Amino acid sequence: MNQEDLLWVLALQSVPKIGDINAKKLINHCGSAKAVFNEKKHHLTKIDGIGELMIKKLFEKDYVSGAEAELRFIEQECITPVYYKDALYPEKLKHCIDAPVVLFQRGNINLQGKRLVSIVGTRRITSYGTSFCEQLVAELAALDVVIVSGFAYGVDICAHKAAMKNNLQTIGCLAHGLNQIYPKVHAKYMKEMEVNGGFVTDFKSTDKFDRNNFLRRNRIIAGLADATVVIESADRGGSLVTADIAYSYNRDVFAVPGRVGDTYSVGCNNLIKQQKAQMLTSAADLIYSLGWSLEKETAKPIQKQLFVELEGDENVIYTFLKDKGKQLLDVIALECALPIFKVSATLLNLEMKGLIRPLPGKLFEAL
Repeated sequence: MNQEDLLWVLALQSVPKIGDINAKKLINHCGSAKAVFNEKKHHLTKIDGIGELMIKKLFEKDYVSGAEAELRFIEQECITPVYYKDALYPEKLKHCIDAPVVLFQRGNINLQGKRLVSIVGTRRITSYGTSFCEQLVAELAALDVVIVSGFAYGVDICAHKAAMKNNLQTIGCLAHGLNQIYPKVHAKYMKEMEVNGGFVTDFKSTDKFDRNNFLRRNRIIAGLADATVVIESADRGGSLVTADIAYSYNRDVFAVPGRVGDTYSVGCNNLIKQQKAQMLTSAADLIYSLGWSLEKETAKPIQKQLFVELEGDENVIYTFLKDKGKQLLDVIALECALPIFKVSATLLNLEMKGLIRPLPGKLFEAL
């Protein structure tokens, strides 16, 4: 997108009452954002959903001067604007009806052909939630998954930090323009995130910071990813809104179960009970449900290696599968006296070494 086109898109975005859905209707009908401002009013009224109040606002004042200031900010701060018709616009987000007309990016973001998982949850994460989040991301590392979250306290920053620890690309979706950061205490993570990943937002530098922005931001978290995972949540909260949005987009939603009565497990348990989310006990659940395979990450199918050295848990699990044949994940954990998260991580390692393979129904067998 050239600068002139971007200027008029920014101007259109500044018009009150328009929004992303109607902005795209106007652009698609007129051919460009600039053409919208040059179109005759009576022609615009024929567009479905475009009312007289919107048209009045469109011609009420000059929006170009404000757009010029925003364009200068974009250039000065090395921000990459991605238009919804551009090839680099995130593929999954493109299919969401209310996706942003323009997404502002900063960092080294590459989503082409990538698998994306959004991880959300309470800002008051417990030790249980922290441990599960870190282990989940570690287990997903073998698939080079991009971790998406909201850069907030609690589950969000835990997911981002776990991604960086495992050398995974991670994307922070912000509820404000790229001229600020919230919370400020997380500014220390920005440079590291921008090396492999970065930040996205649809808010301009002139947009005021407001709590309601988080709800608007959540649609991007849900829309970017193949699946949304809720780690912990009370009976109300933004993560449940994100889960609902992902569900409305017909995306896979997963929730980590917790003990009945635990404050920050109520939301997750309710999502599972209402069948809005699948129960998630390990990365293996997500990998199986999404039909992902480790073989996609290699240039050729994984072949069994000769004289492979196995260590500790790997040897225990592989020997068990060789002796017992096809076994369920839960049975492997029980019989080998290992926690589920360790079994899941070890199974992924064994699969990468070409020694086992996953089967439908959460079964695994030795090769």
